Amino acid sequence: MNLALHPRYITDETGKKMSVALSVEEYEALIEEIEDFAIVAERRDEETFSHEDVKTRLKADGLL
Repeated sequence: MNLALHPRYITDETGKKMSVALSVEEYEALIEEIEDFAIVAERRDEETFSHEDVKTRLKADGLL
């Protein structure tokens, strides 16, 4: 993940960090990363194919 975040911390009167504020762009990028990781986790047990096998299949289907 190469997501550059610039959080701003909201503190209480003693200086203890209570919350974090992110720009809308950073927040949306972070949510997208989380969704991508969720998809990877859901598909972890699916069958995989080698690059050569994918190329062969695409050629056979006339897509490559």
